[in-house]
Amino acid sequence: MTMLSMPGRKRRWLPALLLIAALAACATRTTVTESVGDGKDIVTASDESDAGKRARLRMELASGYFGRGQMTTALDQVKLALQADPALGEAYNLRGLIYANLGDDKLAEDSFRRALQLNPRDADTMQNFGYYLCQKKRYPEASALFDQALTLPQYRDRSRTLLTKGVCEAFAGQLPESEATLLRAYQLDPANPSISVNLSEVLYRRGDYERARFYIRRVNAVQQFTGAQTLWLAARVEHRLGNVSGAQELGDQLRHRFPDSREAGSFERGQFDE
Repeated sequence: MTMLSMPGRKRRWLPALLLIAALAACATRTTVTESVGDGKDIVTASDESDAGKRARLRMELASGYFGRGQMTTALDQVKLALQADPALGEAYNLRGLIYANLGDDKLAEDSFRRALQLNPRDADTMQNFGYYLCQKKRYPEASALFDQALTLPQYRDRSRTLLTKGVCEAFAGQLPESEATLLRAYQLDPANPSISVNLSEVLYRRGDYERARFYIRRVNAVQQFTGAQTLWLAARVEHRLGNVSGAQELGDQLRHRFPDSREAGSFERGQFDE
């Protein structure tokens, strides 16, 4: 899924890694919002109307186009889904993401709010809307939405929302709060590289270099998770710890594997404190 960029930020907080988990899953997934044993029957395929099936198929297409960055085509499919089912909250959720990517703030916010009017307990929309508000530096509103999602008893993606909330707190300069939130996310999902990288970055910025080393080493130990950003963060950590040879080794890997990256250029110039 396409990550919305953070406007006006001098420093980028590892957006490629956040792409793994920070933003919400595509809106075709329905969030479980009712408690088990509440007496309501589970909706199955046999209960779906023809209009509902058309809307679902349009949403599947829309999500696919959105994932490939084809925003206007995705928007066309969302519109067709809403023609089939005007009360489809998932469609408004995805519509909000699309308009956010297209830079139309009014329609993005209107879409997210409409989705929550239709599904007041939809944690996916809370997650997406919260991150959108965070990008607009409306931090208290964003935090309130993240917290609201986390209170839902059947919500299964708590680590994802905690990760997003922790990153948003870091954007806001609330590093102690960010550390605490990301530690909660790590406890729930210690294998998630996005959590480890962002936690390491926060610890680095707080001057806790030994702990930052622990989390970034876990990521770089798995080749498929290693990138220019993770190697550069690890090199900066080793530099701060006075491990000259360790920083040089990581820098050599960075230059060899990602020679054209911004991080490799920073290493070449010795800009460890960028």
